[in-house]
Amino acid sequence: MATVTHPDETRRDPRRWWALGALVASMLTLGFDMTILNVALPTMAAELGATTGQQQWMADAYVVVFAALMLPAGLLGDRFGRRRMLIAGLGVFLAGSLVGALAGDVSWVVAARAVMGIGGALVTPLALSVLPSLFGADERTKAVGVISAASALGLPLGPIIGGWLLNHFWWGSVFLVNVPMAAIGIAACVFLLPETRDPASPKVDALSTALTTTGLGALVYAIIEAPDRGWGDALVPAMFAAAVLLLTALVVRERGVARPMLDMTLLGHRGFLFNTLAATLVMFVLSGLMFVLPPYLQAVLGHDALGTGVRLLPMMGGLMIAARGAQPVVARFGARAVVSAGLVVLAFAALLGSRTTAGSGYGFVALWLSITGIGFGFSVVPAMDGALGTLPRDRAGSGSGLLMTLRQVGAAIGIALLGSLLAGIFRDRLDVTGLPARAADTAGDSVVAAHLIADRVHSSHLAASANGAYVHGMSVVLLVCGVAALVAALLAAAFLPRTAPARTAQDAGPEMVAPAADARQ
Repeated sequence: MATVTHPDETRRDPRRWWALGALVASMLTLGFDMTILNVALPTMAAELGATTGQQQWMADAYVVVFAALMLPAGLLGDRFGRRRMLIAGLGVFLAGSLVGALAGDVSWVVAARAVMGIGGALVTPLALSVLPSLFGADERTKAVGVISAASALGLPLGPIIGGWLLNHFWWGSVFLVNVPMAAIGIAACVFLLPETRDPASPKVDALSTALTTTGLGALVYAIIEAPDRGWGDALVPAMFAAAVLLLTALVVRERGVARPMLDMTLLGHRGFLFNTLAATLVMFVLSGLMFVLPPYLQAVLGHDALGTGVRLLPMMGGLMIAARGAQPVVARFGARAVVSAGLVVLAFAALLGSRTTAGSGYGFVALWLSITGIGFGFSVVPAMDGALGTLPRDRAGSGSGLLMTLRQVGAAIGIALLGSLLAGIFRDRLDVTGLPARAADTAGDSVVAAHLIADRVHSSHLAASANGAYVHGMSVVLLVCGVAALVAALLAAAFLPRTAPARTAQDAGPEMVAPAADARQ
């Protein structure tokens, strides 16, 4: 494949949309894996004899490695070819999935998840970094919307597919399903995706890579462990301190080299900084919404895993509407107005969701979940497009890696902080009067555990108390999400670069639309 050197050439090449299909196949593969394992954890715990902590690491090993390797992965793509690294990442992901499917104990499952995290870290930033080379400014918003929709599609499809597989096959099938998906992604990249690279990009700095991976790994580890261990546990502040020291050392080192891996000048650019901040805060809010909703649907409303996945589809409907409409709306009103309005819609959805009660039923949830998808699409798609649009062509891989790393860390912080808030409220409000001490402690772990104890002791009062306590905690979390989205909307309105709204395509030719969409300050 020829190396792409100029966006105008690829803009005229109809293969660019087939190439986007290859990227969609890659992102969809990762999207499945983000949620499919959660459905299988109870079955895997029974089969493998996993403790609660081991179950947590079966899920979290992927997140830690994924976030820690995002920046080096972007640099590798810049230097050695983004298409080549995408294919390598999908191959690593496929290999990890095979190991997970054949694993016979918990340690091998955790190792497989870590290997899959390496593959995911290669795929995600590079799939985005290819877009500026494939599409001009007049088409990039649409392309980002398609990629975002593909990523989000895996969220509800994961539980649907996982639930069906567990009803028909063994638990390893939730890993094995990744193999044909990854193979399709590899084939699509080989035959459809042109190669793009920057031969002048800096060499991979082993020390900077080590500081990045260990620093971000320590940070994400502390964030994940804090809700379970408690914020006062000695390990948590120690890991936070280690993360600060390692990341500070990274910044000091990077400031002293001519071509740094962590390009601090990108964060000094208002367009990149505040678009990235907006996208990160959106992920913080969305992670909170998606964290609290599945237990409500399963434990409080009584749906199974497959039914829960189906009932998350209204968010996809809203996202698809927003992804389709983002480009013309941005052209009409400007990116700053659209991002700010999208965040306000997201805040409204969260505040509306905070009014959910144990007796609300699914119809009300479907309403605010649809609005969530609309707000998510109209805020994150233009924000990511704006951030990518500020990147120099020779820093597309490392810049998109920084963008995706911050988004992932934002999601991890959202799950950790909001999960800790929810767990504390649930335990405080749960009425365990009359239960033995051990049963009472187990019931306080989660609403699912409380329902299991209630069934065992035949206590309808405990089940009702668990529902009420969980819904109250969910309402507080959604209220916090709404406030965070409003703060993000204010920041976007105040600090995002002003972009001149483009006239309609009939009124303005490509030579006018592109500069308007590419306006930086």
